[in-house]
Amino acid sequence: MTLHQSLADAIVDGRAYADGDRIDAVFRQVRAEAPLDVAEPEGYDPFWVVSRHADIKEIERQPDLFHNADRAVVVQTKANAAKIRQMTGGEANMVRSVVSVDGKEHKDLRGVLFPHLTPRSVRPMEEQVRKIACEFVNEMLEFGGECDFAKQVAFLYPLRVLMAFMGVPPEDEPMMLKLTQEIFSGNDPELNRSGKQQTPEEVLQATLASIAELENYFLDVTARLRETPDNGLNSLIANARIDGEFLTRRQLLGYYITAATAGHDTTSNATAGIMWAVAERPQLFEQVRQDRSLIPALVDEGVRWVTPVKHFMRTATADCEVAGQKIAKGDWLMLCYSSANRDELVFDDPFEFRLDRKDNAQLGFGYGVHVCLGQHLARLEMRVLMEELFDRLASVELSGTPARTISNFVCGPKRVPIRFKAC
Repeated sequence: MTLHQSLADAIVDGRAYADGDRIDAVFRQVRAEAPLDVAEPEGYDPFWVVSRHADIKEIERQPDLFHNADRAVVVQTKANAAKIRQMTGGEANMVRSVVSVDGKEHKDLRGVLFPHLTPRSVRPMEEQVRKIACEFVNEMLEFGGECDFAKQVAFLYPLRVLMAFMGVPPEDEPMMLKLTQEIFSGNDPELNRSGKQQTPEEVLQATLASIAELENYFLDVTARLRETPDNGLNSLIANARIDGEFLTRRQLLGYYITAATAGHDTTSNATAGIMWAVAERPQLFEQVRQDRSLIPALVDEGVRWVTPVKHFMRTATADCEVAGQKIAKGDWLMLCYSSANRDELVFDDPFEFRLDRKDNAQLGFGYGVHVCLGQHLARLEMRVLMEELFDRLASVELSGTPARTISNFVCGPKRVPIRFKAC
């Protein structure tokens, strides 16, 4: 059995995710009729679509049985998958990072930054994060009562926080924003390098060009920080050693790129999505305004609502069974987090934005050994910004039509026009 072709094609179509309602309808049908089944979109190798929350958690609990590195960790066309292997000397992923490796290498790479990103470690960062949040709220209030919250706040605030902790100077932030958006937005003419709709092959070439620019930048960073280390995260990466040796070039550059992209774009998307939800729900805005203790719940529900990382791929290392389906060694599986975060078996009223979810089980940060390394910093950033906003805003509403990025991987709102009044 395989999924109907229209469903399979939609699951890899960035325009479906930009629509929002369309992809929700697709996954609602998949969960109801074929929650674990094979899809074969045109131009792609077949893969299992894992749409249920419980099945994704079961797979994530078994990293030895379901690998990241054996095949592409992000869905690719057959042609692009072959090109990537050719370019990397046989590796399945363009970037070799903590996201795309397994076993000891994953544990070692994760250990470079993990001690510095635990809840206890990020707590002292709050003062600096709040200072940055205050600066952005002050700037927002000078916009005259209207702004595009996505472009003017949500894209920039997490970037400023991340770059500060990585040790990237403010003058390099525009370049970082441009390149990180290009890497995740190759299908979106408003954000990609070409300004037009691109074929999958063109998307790959544009992504490689953006990655090459980041690599050149970070090679210079590495040389400088090995000569003169500092306290930034980039310095930790530059000077990290595994078994007494510096990280390999691919490990090193993969770490920088993943930290810069995943650490920024995911938080930006969730932040923009929270404002979108609040701006079109006056009762929600007033509820939080009257009770600031709801802000952590607002953040977690925002992550569930947006699910910035739509999927990751896994590869079975042996014959096995998941949810009664026989999975063969070498099979490719798509973990559909955006579907899991709408799973009716886990969430009451999954298509409603609610703050009363007890122990919100959202999978927006992933699960298991590959759970998001920067999740505690991301939560801190969003909580602090929302605290500052709710302290300063008397009202907020949409002033136009929001829009989402066209992408099937990392995406969320790209425009959130709002009208607001200060207290």
